[in-house]
Amino acid sequence: MIAISGIAVGQMPAPSQAARKTSAATTANSPTQPPAIPDSKPSDDSFVIGNDDVLAINVWKEPDFSSPSTQVRSDGKISLPLVGEVPAAGLTPLQLEEDLAAKLRNYITKPQVTVMVEQINSKKFNILGQVVKPGSYSLALAPTIVDAIAIAGGPRDFAKQKSIYILRENLGGTQTRIMFNYKDFLKGKNQNIKLEPRDTVVVP
Repeated sequence: MIAISGIAVGQMPAPSQAARKTSAATTANSPTQPPAIPDSKPSDDSFVIGNDDVLAINVWKEPDFSSPSTQVRSDGKISLPLVGEVPAAGLTPLQLEEDLAAKLRNYITKPQVTVMVEQINSKKFNILGQVVKPGSYSLALAPTIVDAIAIAGGPRDFAKQKSIYILRENLGGTQTRIMFNYKDFLKGKNQNIKLEPRDTVVVP
């Protein structure tokens, strides 16, 4: 009985080892299948790239053609290794990917390009009137009207804080005036207002 038991015990590792080999083979083979990764690349179909935006451009398996941090210049173009100057402003990331892929076909077979927006600097608003530092600012720095007033240095002593308003452009070319009582906000009586691109905050 002891010998039989010994045989049984001695034979048990064999299937276990085989299972381990099968598992190892499966694990070893699985990494060879992710060539589909470039097809699932994240891109935005609606965002429109603008001047001063910062882009991360990656060409799959081609680091010499990639650019991890590229700023769109004031002329709306970017510069990439070998490719040279490429228009970017006014395009979506997906459209820019297609343009870059077309240019890279001169150097690479079937280039896979990913364009990601790292920083949005093109979406701006204006703040005018009785603030310390009127001017144009990025929405990334001041997404709300209260942030806008703060980044502009706050209202001046004689500012009409109860009569601040936003001028917002409509699609038809008209403007909507949105009133904001800054004093009431400080007292917790009204809510902050989220700004949109091309809004103009007026502090009378």
